Amino acid sequence: MNYAVGDQVVHWSFGLGEIVQVDEKVLSGKSNQYYVVQMNNLTIWVPVSEKGERSLRSLTAAGDFRKTIRLLSGPGEPLPVDRFQRKTYLAEMMQDGTLESLCRLVRDLTFFKRLKKVNDTDNTILDRARKMLVNEWGVTLAVPTIQAERAMNELLAEG
Repeated sequence: MNYAVGDQVVHWSFGLGEIVQVDEKVLSGKSNQYYVVQMNNLTIWVPVSEKGERSLRSLTAAGDFRKTIRLLSGPGEPLPVDRFQRKTYLAEMMQDGTLESLCRLVRDLTFFKRLKKVNDTDNTILDRARKMLVNEWGVTLAVPTIQAERAMNELLAEG
């Protein structure tokens, strides 16, 4: 998918941003085009190539977003008890970058946290995933992020 300046996108690691420019840079003697994505106080350059585009996705359409967030109220699926296996699994879910994976990660890690003590890495991943979800929620459904966070917490409490 080709993006244009002004498009809002979601980066699998950094979350919601806006393409502010398409820039050409020479790295290691090779010239490549990059999307310049602005995210609050952070600017990242994402290759326009297919590989780079897989790290970006468009915002989810409002109707699809409403359907997908219902996953938050479902029963949590078990996560690996071993912290290294869990870290690898959660990293793969984040890298998948889809809204569905993000919802499942938030749901499952929240459920896991209710039953077991979690480590700093788990908490960091959960905080980042929650923030990404709430930010996209706010923009996609045109609601304040505090309202999106409340709604997310209500859905998670149902699970």
